Amino acid sequence: MKKLLLISLSALLLPACADKNQYEQAVLEQMQKEQDIKDYKITPEYMTKCVVDKTAQNMPGIFPFDPKRLTAYRNYTKMLTLANSADPKKTLEELRADFGSAKDLADAHTNYTESLVECYAAVISESEGSEAPEKEKNQMPSEK
Repeated sequence: MKKLLLISLSALLLPACADKNQYEQAVLEQMQKEQDIKDYKITPEYMTKCVVDKTAQNMPGIFPFDPKRLTAYRNYTKMLTLANSADPKKTLEELRADFGSAKDLADAHTNYTESLVECYAAVISESEGSEAPEKEKNQMPSEK
């Protein structure tokens, strides 16, 4: 009985991990295209982790493997890869249906954008915070 339960649980978790991994991959591809990432010398992988974590906080579903959360990962992935679609207009209509409405799709895009901005702010403030002591060390005593 325990083996059957373990096998069933494993079968449910594998697709869940795949959905999240596909979303992470789509975000990583977006981060690699971002000029600000290059300008601020932020690693795309670090920014991807931050954006995925932030967007997940505002996605539907109570816990990471909630079916609603897994559907959200799939929908967000499709949203981020819209430009790569063979028929973007058709894909956009599908996204509206998948999210429930055009407003829900817009809310999801807003969630992604706000998460991106919050991550930029956090990463940049971290890097400036770590540079501040160096600047003070390099200043002349009369400049302090």
